[in-house]
Amino acid sequence: MEVKVQWAGGAAFVGNAGGHKVIMDGPVEGGGRGLGARPMEILLLGMGGCTNYDVVSILKKARQKVTGCSVDITAERADAVPAVFTKIHIHFVVSGIGLTEKQVERAINLSAEKYCSASIMLGKTAKISHTFELIEAATS
Repeated sequence: MEVKVQWAGGAAFVGNAGGHKVIMDGPVEGGGRGLGARPMEILLLGMGGCTNYDVVSILKKARQKVTGCSVDITAERADAVPAVFTKIHIHFVVSGIGLTEKQVERAINLSAEKYCSASIMLGKTAKISHTFELIEAATS
């Protein structure tokens, strides 16, 4: 895996991952101009994508009729430098037809404990918690 990050002036940077560009910028109070997400937010986005992918994949492999999955992530950071994440909470909203709490909870736990490299890595400094809600999808 290889990525490239180039300084774009001020506190802005352009990342290139597999030909896809990502704009990052620091906070306005730190010289940023609000041009993009902050690098630590991108870490959370990566974790969200990783665990969301896992949950959907696990449910599909179990032949469950999952129709949607989103995650809302909140995090706290240490007050001292380095300001690592100390607490991360992931809330899943999973929709499907006939899904059960047991199936979704199992998928979330497998992602957290076995498959999501990003969550497992961030869990070295942060206490990660999970909640979820199920939404029964309409059948047509």
